[in-house]
Amino acid sequence: MAFDFTGQTILVTGASRGIGRELTKALIKAGAVVYGLARNKDLLDILQQECGEHFKPIVVDVSDWDATRAAIEVLPVMDGVVNNAGVFPPGGSALQMSKDLIQMTFDVNVWAPINIIQIVGSKMVSAGKKGSIVNVSSIAGLKSVNHSMHYCLSKAAIDMVTRQFAVELGPSNIRVNSANPTIVYTDMGNAVIGYLPDKGATMLGHTPMGRFMETEDAVGPILYLLSGHSSMVTGTTNIVDGGLFCYIKT
Repeated sequence: MAFDFTGQTILVTGASRGIGRELTKALIKAGAVVYGLARNKDLLDILQQECGEHFKPIVVDVSDWDATRAAIEVLPVMDGVVNNAGVFPPGGSALQMSKDLIQMTFDVNVWAPINIIQIVGSKMVSAGKKGSIVNVSSIAGLKSVNHSMHYCLSKAAIDMVTRQFAVELGPSNIRVNSANPTIVYTDMGNAVIGYLPDKGATMLGHTPMGRFMETEDAVGPILYLLSGHSSMVTGTTNIVDGGLFCYIKT
């Protein structure tokens, strides 16, 4: 399946590394102009050197509601958005988990996508421009992971955010979907494996395809959801996990 984003402008959060970085490069290769948002200016500068004039860096911390709004309100109307920025800090027992840890996780994984969709979606509606919004969620939003209540709650919440905006933006021909991957071999994914080595091994053992995901395994489904190939797909959670979700090992 070939993707053509010629003439389109896409906003990608968490663009400096991992899925966001590879997605940005793939979109530009397919003809898009990408506004890439992240906290790390140095990494964004490197990406801009690699991608050239079709990459527009934005340095901002998405956990800062007001700073994010100020950075995005001045941008042109988008054809698409990928809310990819996310955190998975070390957790612990649900009985002892602090409100601060849950709140910090929600600041990035839930409140930031809501904030961004409100701004970008409003502009799209006002301009009468159809488009696609993809929220990078997780299978952890659909099944519990031990000692990870903060993260699982945040991803379950973003899946509902997806459905709510899909209902409200659908009449304006703006689609909203979630991509729900398993562990991806990114800096964050590798850190998670380090936090939960036994759980990671168990998850891998219960994955019929026998491996976790490389970044390109996550990029392809996101491109599909952004593209016209998914023109009637909205309000969905799209599991990408090598079969883990459907398998009970006996």
